[in-house]
Amino acid sequence: MIQYRYDTQLLIEGEDLDENAITEYFTNNFKGDCLLAVGDDELIKIHYHTNEPWKVLEYCRTLGEIYDIVVEDMDRQSRGLKG
Repeated sequence: MIQYRYDTQLLIEGEDLDENAITEYFTNNFKGDCLLAVGDDELIKIHYHTNEPWKVLEYCRTLGEIYDIVVEDMDRQSRGLKG
């Protein structure tokens, strides 16, 4: 059984982005695992497994423009269905 159902990935483009601050916010405010927040002060790549991807998108939108958004249902994928 998959604990966190949605593989959520996106790019954030903005100014003065801080991957450490973003990582800390995720850790303190979201339930999930497999967090990857990497980049520089203008572009951050996010990868995160969660059951509430909409919360991730809402937060990331406050940091800048978000794009290349992918939310895949890993439970459906594990059952051989389109995710």
